[in-house]
Amino acid sequence: MITGKITLHMVCFSLGFSAATAMADETTPPPSVTLGIAGINAPRYSGADKQHWQLMPVIQARDGAFFLDSQKGIGYDLQADNGLYLEHTLGYGLGRSDQNSSWRDGDDRLRGMGNIDATMNTALALGWSVTPWLVLEGKATLPLSDSQGVQYRTSVTLIPWQTSDDTVALQVAGLFGDGRYMNTWYGVNSKQSARSGFERYDAAGGFYGTDTSLTWSHQFTPAWAASVIGDYSWLDKHASDSPIVARHNGASATLALSYTF
Repeated sequence: MITGKITLHMVCFSLGFSAATAMADETTPPPSVTLGIAGINAPRYSGADKQHWQLMPVIQARDGAFFLDSQKGIGYDLQADNGLYLEHTLGYGLGRSDQNSSWRDGDDRLRGMGNIDATMNTALALGWSVTPWLVLEGKATLPLSDSQGVQYRTSVTLIPWQTSDDTVALQVAGLFGDGRYMNTWYGVNSKQSARSGFERYDAAGGFYGTDTSLTWSHQFTPAWAASVIGDYSWLDKHASDSPIVARHNGASATLALSYTF
């Protein structure tokens, strides 16, 4: 997701991706726990012209259909023999600060805009593993503890290369938001304009950008694995016309190391 928070949605050992590849291989993974750390260099917020580094823990556990994930939250997935799957999660969004932050999105450039509160959210994803190398998915994320609007994401994941030790995956996603969501992250109301100096801006709902990720995951041993992720985001005019957006595109890089037992 371009907005708001650091995510590891394309880490190949993440639970969502593991579920998709497991369906492609028609196997059910045994109960497992994964611990790790990820270093991320990314824009300070969606539309920022400055980068920052963050260290994020990777904590994942799965037992059958149920899982816990430090990025997604807690949830379950249901999988059909024909490759269709449904995933439901209960998670937590970190919001955004109007000053530089070392643990969530934020930039001094946004002073006067106020903070976007952290919120509980629920996400529902419906996907189809068409072949072992092609996965289609649609996902909606809805806030529960604050009225921040709904974000929608449609994605296509290609897995052109997969061996016992290495996996390469390319994901292209289209991003959409309702009016409340767009104005939470990209809008500038009258009070924010007076405090920050940004011109007032009402963001329209609908399509607002794309996110493209390329991931290489390597299995050193049955327990140790690493992933390298390059990500490119692009904002459409509904977001990029906002005065808080200094750049309509951005890139990030992630290096993650994990141990599974």
